[in-house]
Amino acid sequence: MNRPDIWMIGDVQGCCVPLEQLLALPEIAGAPDSRLWFAGDLVNRGPQSLQTLRRIRDMGERATCVLGNHDLHLLAVAADVRKPGKNDTISEILQAPDAEELLDWLRNRPLAHFENGHLMVHAGVLPKWDCAKTLALAAEVEAVLRGPNWRKGLQKMYGNEPAEWKDDLTGGKRMRVIINALTRMRLGTAKGQMDFAAKAVPGQHPPALMPWYDIPGRATRNVVVVFGHWSTLGLLVRPDVICLDTGCVWGGHLTAMRLRDRKILQITCQQYQDPELF
Repeated sequence: MNRPDIWMIGDVQGCCVPLEQLLALPEIAGAPDSRLWFAGDLVNRGPQSLQTLRRIRDMGERATCVLGNHDLHLLAVAADVRKPGKNDTISEILQAPDAEELLDWLRNRPLAHFENGHLMVHAGVLPKWDCAKTLALAAEVEAVLRGPNWRKGLQKMYGNEPAEWKDDLTGGKRMRVIINALTRMRLGTAKGQMDFAAKAVPGQHPPALMPWYDIPGRATRNVVVVFGHWSTLGLLVRPDVICLDTGCVWGGHLTAMRLRDRKILQITCQQYQDPELF
């Protein structure tokens, strides 16, 4: 018996119209048993964050979603840990009658998912972490988010330090490194130190920095790491890594890739945000 297809989808960011167009394509609509993996950042910056969140939540077990930095930002705003940004589009979620239900669903999503030789995260994986360690560390944060004190746990989330992983990290520092790597990282040094200051435009970063997936000795080279988060990088397809963030909210595309043969589907998106303003 053939297994259902898996379609891996890049950052939606509240752009529900392109998402519906993508789901209506014959390859997906014609296979209702196919599964959908979302690479995080389901919400924010686009015009229909509430509709998007409800749509994906209502897919039930058909949808596997890893948390992105914008999803965590929504939880942090809901927990009064963070103030809304001027370009946020999450207020409609916080004011919705089913807000608590949606937030509970969101905070029960994973930060990493592994299946069929593919490891999906939102942003990246530190070079010292193999697949098993990545999943174990993600589970530490997931336990906090799913627990009764999740609001308090999010108070420790923000900050750029520590910049590198050490096994003896504890408490807020440990949680912060895990979250930063899995949901924010783009560039790092050869020694595995994360950098959040340099401009993460391919070819325009300082020579001492490199994309996290090119750091020598990366322990996840034996699996395919699937990620989003990096719209200026765009679609990247290599034997060992796949980036699916093609800048839908910026007027780019919403991209889906079929896992078994890497067939690509794309929807052209309206520009909802101007990158020059960020």
